[in-house]
Amino acid sequence: MLNTVEAYLGLRRAAGFEMKNAECLLKSFAGFATERGEMHVHTQTAIDWAALGPSVAQRDARLKAVCRFARFIRVEDGRHNAPPANHFGARKKRRPPYIYSTDEINRLIEAALCLRPKSALRSQTYATLIALLAVTGLRISEALRLQIADITTDGLLIRETKFQKTRLAPLHDTAAAGLERYLRRRCPRSSDDHVFVCDHGQPLPYHTVKDTFDQLLRKANVGPAPGGRRLRLHDLRHTFAVRALQASPVGRTRSGKHMVALATYMGHVNIYATYWYLEATADLMRDVAAVGEAFMCGGMHP
Repeated sequence: MLNTVEAYLGLRRAAGFEMKNAECLLKSFAGFATERGEMHVHTQTAIDWAALGPSVAQRDARLKAVCRFARFIRVEDGRHNAPPANHFGARKKRRPPYIYSTDEINRLIEAALCLRPKSALRSQTYATLIALLAVTGLRISEALRLQIADITTDGLLIRETKFQKTRLAPLHDTAAAGLERYLRRRCPRSSDDHVFVCDHGQPLPYHTVKDTFDQLLRKANVGPAPGGRRLRLHDLRHTFAVRALQASPVGRTRSGKHMVALATYMGHVNIYATYWYLEATADLMRDVAAVGEAFMCGGMHP
């Protein structure tokens, strides 16, 4: 079975998936099945192996990894079973996003501009970074990996993202102008190719950015989120997505195209990741409920 696992991993990697965790899990499962003298996927064996996970979530993840593998190899060999993916009944819980208001984002940028020392690049770096995250919805990892050559007249070239894909993120004229102003101050101070650098000219490390952002939240008096949850840089990406959906054009066909465009712009590998924002925000859910109710009660097309 191990050779089949290797073939499956190779195919998925060719499609752009890293498969690091899947490789570990599937090789473990193959060894477990081989010890039982089995050369094909058997439902009970898959469940027994998955049950070795220490938590319901991990057991569910282990079984789903085998299920994806089984669906692939059953195409050529029907002797493999397809285990029930929901055997453990786990449900993935996504953390509710915090949606920053325009005023909160402006206060964060103003706080960044007050960072010391005033003569250094630091204040401009963080103000530009926060503004860019807010208006583009980039992942923080994507922003920190940006290089000067990635800034084109058509937008930002986002290379080898979370799912090993490259995409182009167009910029509004005001965002492009703000980035250009930052680069004019930044370029004489550093020969590094990264866009965002520290005062020593080296690329900004994530842990430094996170710590500084936490300080800016306190200085700008932003947060905490409901329930005392800590605010995150990633919530700027959530904010962008929700605002984009709120600006969605009226009409089922047009809004559907808008959703596909947003998924492509944000680099989602699956459009369901984009649809999640509909249910993650109360006012968007109210809109969905109102349209659904009108359709069910009056037979109107959404």
